[in-house]
Amino acid sequence: MARRVPLRVAGPLVAVVVLLAFLAGTRLAPIPASAQAPKTLKIHASWPAGQTIYENLKLFAERVEKLSGGRLKIEPLPDGAVVPAFQVLDASSRGVVDGAHTAPAYWIGRSRAAIPLSHGPLFGMDYIDFFGWYHEGGGIDLLNEWYKDVLKANVVSFPIGPGGPQALGWFKKPIKSWADFKGLKYRIYGLGNEVFKEAGVAVVLLPGGEILPAGERGVIDAAEWVGGIEDLRFGFHNVWKYHLTPGMHEQVTVGDLLINKDVWNGLTPQEQEIVRSAVTETFWRWWVRWHRQNADAYKEFIEKHKVNVQRTPDDILLTFLKTADKLYEKWSKEDPFFKKVLDSQRKYAAQVVPYRSATWPEYRFLANYYWKNEIDRFFEKR
Repeated sequence: MARRVPLRVAGPLVAVVVLLAFLAGTRLAPIPASAQAPKTLKIHASWPAGQTIYENLKLFAERVEKLSGGRLKIEPLPDGAVVPAFQVLDASSRGVVDGAHTAPAYWIGRSRAAIPLSHGPLFGMDYIDFFGWYHEGGGIDLLNEWYKDVLKANVVSFPIGPGGPQALGWFKKPIKSWADFKGLKYRIYGLGNEVFKEAGVAVVLLPGGEILPAGERGVIDAAEWVGGIEDLRFGFHNVWKYHLTPGMHEQVTVGDLLINKDVWNGLTPQEQEIVRSAVTETFWRWWVRWHRQNADAYKEFIEKHKVNVQRTPDDILLTFLKTADKLYEKWSKEDPFFKKVLDSQRKYAAQVVPYRSATWPEYRFLANYYWKNEIDRFFEKR
C-alpha cells in the first residue's frame, strides 16, 4: 500500500513541482519574434549619397523599419562604399553585400533586354502603364527571369526608382537641329547610348559622379543625367548654360532594388511582404516628391543661374524614335529574350495606350488653358 503524503507537505510540494515545470517550459519555449535581434540588410547603391535617387533608397529603408516595428532594417551604402557603381550586381549576387539599388541598363553590355525591362519610349507607355505592365502584364516575372536565366545572377529584383521623364541634357551652345547635335561627344546611358551611337553621335557612358569633371576638362561636350533636381545638385549649370528638354530615351525609366536570393529566402513571409509593400510605396511617394523638387530646380536654373532652357527640336526626337525602331527589329532577331520582353510590352501597350489616349484629358491641353504664360516662360531666351 502506497504511503500517503501528509496534507501539510503536499501543498508546498505541488507548488514546487508547478514552479519547476513553469521554469523548464520557459527555458524551452522559443523566443518571441518581437524579442529577436533585428535583421539588417546592407543595400549598396550605384549613386552618390548627395543625389535624390539615393534618397529613394533611404525612404525605402525608413518604411521597412517602421512597417516591421524595427525587426528588419536596411543599411544604405552609397556608390563606392564597398564597390564601384557598375559592380553592385556582382557584389549582390556573390553575397559581398545583401543587395543593390541600381539601374538594370547598367548591365546592357551583358544583355540588351536590360533596355525594355527598364526604360525607353515603350510604345507610348507612361509610368502608370509601365507599372501596370510590371504588375498586371507579367513584367516582374520577365525581369526576374532575365536576372536568373540570362545574367545568371543570384538575386531577386523589385522596380523601385521611377526617375523620369528625363531631359535630353546639357550643352555649351544652342542646339537648333539634328545637324547641331550630331557632331558632339555626348554622355548618355542605356538605350540613348545605343541609339545615338547608331545614328552617328560620339557617345560615352560615365557614372553620375564622373560627368561634371569630364565636362570641366573638355573630355565631353554635352551630357544627360536626369534633369531637374538631380542635375542641380551635381552643378551642371556651372559648366553648361543650355539645357534641352524633353528627351525620348527615357520617357519612362525605372531603377531596381536587388536582394541576394539566399538572403531573400532567409526572410520570413511577413518580412518579404513588408519589403514588397515598402517598395511599392517608395516608388510612388518618392516620384511625386521628386517632381515637386524638379519644379523648384527648374525655377532656380532659370531665375538664379540664367540657364537657357530649350524645347528639344522635333527632328532630334524623331531621329531617335526611327533609329530605335530599327535597332529593336535587329535586336529582336539576334536575341530571343529581348523579343520576348518587347512582344509582351507591345501587347500590353496596344491595350492601354490607345484607351487612355482616347479617353483621358490631354495634359497639355489643360496645362495651356491655365498656365500657358508660365510654360512659355521656360523657353524665353536669357
